[in-house]
Amino acid sequence: MARTPSTIYNLPSTRLRPLVVIIGETASGKSALAMELAATIGGEIICADSRTIYKGMDIGTAKPSPAEQALVPHHMLDIVAPDEPYSAADFKRDATTKIKEIRARGHVPIMVGGTGLYVDAVVFDYNFRTKYNQQISSHLQKMPLAELRALASSEGFTTLTNSSNRRHLMRVLEFGDLQSDDRSQMIDNVVIIGLKISRTELRRRLTVRVEQMFKRGLRKEVEGLAKKYSWEHESLTGIGYREFESFYMDAISMSKVKRSIIQHSLNYAKRQRTWFKRNPAVVWFDRGDEAKRYILDQLDRV
Repeated sequence: MARTPSTIYNLPSTRLRPLVVIIGETASGKSALAMELAATIGGEIICADSRTIYKGMDIGTAKPSPAEQALVPHHMLDIVAPDEPYSAADFKRDATTKIKEIRARGHVPIMVGGTGLYVDAVVFDYNFRTKYNQQISSHLQKMPLAELRALASSEGFTTLTNSSNRRHLMRVLEFGDLQSDDRSQMIDNVVIIGLKISRTELRRRLTVRVEQMFKRGLRKEVEGLAKKYSWEHESLTGIGYREFESFYMDAISMSKVKRSIIQHSLNYAKRQRTWFKRNPAVVWFDRGDEAKRYILDQLDRV
């Protein structure tokens, strides 16, 4: 007998809905697949992105539009202001709560995103340390790199992989770090797929996306953030924002700003691929329609 989406949506109330996870690099088609799948199976989307959590950062982060959010429920968007702290541990806590709430409504939670640590924190049930004293920020800013390293070591953060980066060390000391990042066993009841894309197609999509961002008012959004938070603020260090500083400070052309956004996005995509390939449970697809058929088949088997 042919399987239909209704057999998934109408699972008995006693059956726990699987967590569907869709990962992949930027502009790979994750969001479009998640939207289509959610509409088919009665799903709700959990965005696993370290930038779309920020309020007021909509265009540069390629946040789902209000129209898209009206069609399908989205969660984990606009969580904090750009100057408020939010860690992977916070995401894991909040996303886990949302998964439970979505399941309680009889819907399927669909986590989609490109921030590898956010995704892994949930699917591998990472344990995080208790947060450090957040009142020491001003003191940390004055400490030399060597002293930051020593302090991190004395506090038990001995497995740092980015110990030459001052910002990374400060965030670890302020907000906590992983206590355990065991990737040997995922949580139960997860269907996880990845979307891959050729370099040529990725560059084409990014070029189109950047042009659309500028038409939607990216420059105005960046100017507003820079005026409120300054160029040194972390909210402006992300791709799509930091490239504008050279336009205003060094008088480079706007076309060069666009090219820089595209190239930085390509570099980021490479890092995303490297991260996600560490999970052998991910089933990879070149096409969204094939991925959707696979997910429907897996869900119908539970």
